[in-house]
Amino acid sequence: MKEMKSKKVQVIKKPAVKKTAVRKPVLKNTEEEPALSLVTLHNLKRPFGARKRKKLLGRGSSSGHGKTSTRGSKGQTSRAGRHFYLGFEGGQSPLIRRMPKRGFVSNFKKVYQIVNLEDLNKIKEAIVTPQLLKDNGLIRNERALIKILGNGSIKNSVTIQAHAFSKRAAQEIVSAGGKAEIINI
Repeated sequence: MKEMKSKKVQVIKKPAVKKTAVRKPVLKNTEEEPALSLVTLHNLKRPFGARKRKKLLGRGSSSGHGKTSTRGSKGQTSRAGRHFYLGFEGGQSPLIRRMPKRGFVSNFKKVYQIVNLEDLNKIKEAIVTPQLLKDNGLIRNERALIKILGNGSIKNSVTIQAHAFSKRAAQEIVSAGGKAEIINI
């Protein structure tokens, strides 16, 4: 056997470089504050991470996105132009078709904004209109339908304009000396 000769490796040391700390000037409390810089076209920058690099596909196996180009292998999902509708379950009968259909929902249902008689006591006007109800925060939209319900009682005699009244509300208004005027749609 041949004996291996050990070679001495000479290590060259680099001279150490002194790092000097850069001191920032300390601003003393002065009456003048530094001017704010406005964002304009010449100094506008996009935030970090706002733009993502495009995924390059089919550029060889070493890229990590080669061969099947991140689409898995074979089948409908690997083909170009594939399209599924919402709720597609791979050919199985979808959940929405397996569920029983019950009841009926009318397209012509009227949705009313509700106002109770006790809320109308806050208003001191002689004629209560939809605009007045909106101004007092009792309804959200003066153009939508309004219905007066008979919860509570009304103390003063007023004329109330609304699209619908409950029987009890109409009786309470008339018994207090007021009028229940129906607004035609």
